[in-house]
Amino acid sequence: MTAMKNYKHKAAEAADFLKSHIQTLPQIGLITGTGLGQSAASLDISAYFDYKNIPHFPISTVESHIGRLVFGNMCGKQIMAMQGRIHLYEGYSPLSVSFPIRVMQALGVKTVIFSNAAGGVNPNFSAGDIMIITDHINLTGANPLIGPNEDDWGIRFPDMTRAYDQDLVELAGTIGKEKGISLQKGVYAGLKGPSLETPAEIRYLRIIGADAVGFSTVQEVIAAVHAGIRVLGISIITNTHDPDQPVPTTVEDVIAVANETAPRLEAIIKDVVDRV
Repeated sequence: MTAMKNYKHKAAEAADFLKSHIQTLPQIGLITGTGLGQSAASLDISAYFDYKNIPHFPISTVESHIGRLVFGNMCGKQIMAMQGRIHLYEGYSPLSVSFPIRVMQALGVKTVIFSNAAGGVNPNFSAGDIMIITDHINLTGANPLIGPNEDDWGIRFPDMTRAYDQDLVELAGTIGKEKGISLQKGVYAGLKGPSLETPAEIRYLRIIGADAVGFSTVQEVIAAVHAGIRVLGISIITNTHDPDQPVPTTVEDVIAVANETAPRLEAIIKDVVDRV
């Protein structure tokens, strides 16, 4: 069995395990980032699984990432929510990082909502802002589609001009206005991490058009687009970068801002789910 066939087999085994323990297949996936594991708080939970108990599922090692897969109902929709995600900087391969997406694909998920904690690169952003991702820049040097293509998963060269579903972007913006929640829109730059950016790197990111920067999301989104899954991406701006007056950032500060912003994020996600 080739490495890719083995990978596909493992995704199917994980999906089969979950199917045997849940009553209804999920329609929508939700993946949460640093400090945002509680952004699925309004989910009426029917089943949950620690990542370590799911066959072949990678285990999150990062502080504030709960490491639990939750199934339940939100606004009449069946949801599969990842409380915590996997990152390249943990030592995982692009295939491992995107493994949960392949499990979602095998379970029939059609829409995935991603949330993450990100640093603000746009000088007009403030800590606590919520940014709807309109596009991304992959600066990780990695891609989960490298290697043999599985044609029944997706085409060899998936088009990325609309990686983030425009209808979902517009819907999130409309919901923000209705709820009086100010939303930014912008481009997310994905780096490998885990070291944070130097002032020179922030200047570079501004020049190439990034509004926010983080260490997640990009690999999963590429796999989701390949799988034909609709994507909505939302970043919590947990800190801002001024390359001329740099201020050190700690993970504790990031988590604190993410926790404080999570209720507003949850309100947006809940209404998006209701209207999808």
